[in-house]
Amino acid sequence: TSNEDVFFFQFFPEINDGDGHPSSSHQTLKGTSKWATSLEHLLEDPEGVKRFREFLKKEFSEENVLFWLACEEFKKTQGKKQMQEKAKEIYMTFLSSKASSQVNVEGQSRLNETILETPHPLMFQKLQDQIFNLMKYDSYSRFLKSDIFLNHKKSEEQEENSPEAQTAAKRASRIYNT
Repeated sequence: TSNEDVFFFQFFPEINDGDGHPSSSHQTLKGTSKWATSLEHLLEDPEGVKRFREFLKKEFSEENVLFWLACEEFKKTQGKKQMQEKAKEIYMTFLSSKASSQVNVEGQSRLNETILETPHPLMFQKLQDQIFNLMKYDSYSRFLKSDIFLNHKKSEEQEENSPEAQTAAKRASRIYNT
């Protein structure tokens, strides 16, 4: 398990990253179709995040989505002490010159550890927006053309068209149409 995975699961324990294990409830065609409508929709779906991370890992830029997700989680943090701890974790993981998963953002050189003493929910917003735009206008469009996305979409379509799915749908319609 990499440092990024440890960090990711510390902030997002509800998302299962095991190989082949679904990280959310049963996905339907709506999954990939919805992901293709916007990066925002993709990032709202744990399965979408998992697949996007898988893609970014191959592109050696997984730190971008991890940073974005960490900032989203940071905004929900309550209490000054917890905010200080999470802010320091984000800074040390993604923004410090010694960061293990450093993201490349403008204005990073002006950041230093003194900002961590007085944290506020939107302290990383400008940097998060830069990373979001980088993903949106760069890696997201490549993701939609990637084997990871296309294979997942194909498997969704096959599940929808499988005899079991059709039988279950027929059973359900019989039950509700009585």
